[in-house]
Amino acid sequence: MTNIDRCHVIDKNDKLDITIVGAGVIGCAVAYELGRCGAAVRVLESRDVGLGATQASAGVLAPYIEAHHPGPLRALGLRSLDMYDAFVADVVADSGKVVPYERTGTLEVATDDASLTRLEQTRQGLASAGVACRMLSQTEARVAEPHLGESVRGALLLPSQGFVGAAALTAALRRAGARHGVSFLTSHAASRLSVADGEIEIETAQGTVTSDAVVLAAGSWTGRVAVAGGAPLPVRPVRGQLLRLLWPGTRLARVIWSSLCYVVPWHDGSVLVGATVEEVGFDEGATVAGVTSLLDGVGNLLPATRDAGFDEVRVGLRPGTPDDLPIVGWSSAVPHLVYATGHYRNGVLLAPLTARLVADLVLDGRIDPLLEAVAPGRFDAS
Repeated sequence: MTNIDRCHVIDKNDKLDITIVGAGVIGCAVAYELGRCGAAVRVLESRDVGLGATQASAGVLAPYIEAHHPGPLRALGLRSLDMYDAFVADVVADSGKVVPYERTGTLEVATDDASLTRLEQTRQGLASAGVACRMLSQTEARVAEPHLGESVRGALLLPSQGFVGAAALTAALRRAGARHGVSFLTSHAASRLSVADGEIEIETAQGTVTSDAVVLAAGSWTGRVAVAGGAPLPVRPVRGQLLRLLWPGTRLARVIWSSLCYVVPWHDGSVLVGATVEEVGFDEGATVAGVTSLLDGVGNLLPATRDAGFDEVRVGLRPGTPDDLPIVGWSSAVPHLVYATGHYRNGVLLAPLTARLVADLVLDGRIDPLLEAVAPGRFDAS
C-alpha cells in the first residue's frame, strides 16, 4: 500500500483556473511554474508577498547539511539543488530583476571532539557516495577562512552548496509570474475551502473565490484554513530569529555552518546570522534571549563579529511537521486540492522542485516517486 494519494487531474478543455493560497517562496514558485505552463493563476495572501517565513530566511542551499544521512529529505534537496542554476536563470530572465546567487560552497565546522568525529563520519559517507568534499584540519580550516576563531577544531568543505537571496528571489518570482499572467491578491486571508459543483470555493474576508483547483501553500498558517471534508494537517509554527550584522572585515569566502549558528556573507558587507529554533506558537516577536544566543554563537565562531555593527533582527515562523518532511501532493479527501506546505527550514532550497512537482501533478497527472514520502495521506491515520 502506497502513501501516494489518488490523482485528481482536472479534465478541462479550457485554460485551468488555479488558486494558490499563500505567497511565500513556495507559493510564488508554484504560481510562476503554473503560469508559464499556461494556467490561469491567482495567488491569495493574507498579508503581502514574502512576509512570512521567507523574509527571515538566509537562503542557504545545503542539502548535505540539512540531511546528514541519505533519505527522503536529502533526495528532495539534491534534486532541487540540481535545478537551481536553470531556475534562477529563468526567473531572472522573466523578471528582469537581480537575484543574488552563489555556489561557492559551505564550510561546516567542528568546535569539539564529538562534532569533529561526526563530520569525519559524514565525510566518509559522502565520499563513498561519490560526493566531492574535503575534511580540513584546524590549520587548513583557518587558511580557508582566516576569520575563524580558535575554538574551531576542523571543518568539512562541500563545494557544491551555496546560497540565494530569498527576498530577492521571491520578489523576482512575483514579477516573473505577473508577466505570465499570475495575479496576486494581497490582504486576502483564506479562511475556508469547500467543494461545490466540481469546483473549489475559497472563502475570504473580501468574498468567495471559485477555482478549478487550489494549491494550499500557507506555511505555518495551513491549519488555519478550514478544509470541508478534510482533517487539519499537523503543520505547526517554529519561530526562527535571524540577525543581519555589518561585517567589519574582508568578506567571508562562503557560508559557515556550525552547531552554534550559521553565517551567510553578502556583497554589501553584511552577514546574516541564524537561526533560533523555538516552539512558541504564533509568536513572531524578537527576544533578547534569541538575539543573545546568536551573538554569543557567532562571536565564538567568528570573533571579528564582536566589532560588527548591528543592523536588524528578522523573525519568521517556519512550518514544521512531525517527521520534518514537507507535505506535497493531492489531498486524499478533497478533490482538486493540492498541498505544498510544511517545508520547515527548507522552503527556499525546495522551491524549484516543489513548483515542478505541483505543476506536473495538476497539469499532467504525473506523480514523481519522490512524492511517496511527502504525500499528505501519510497523516490520514493520525
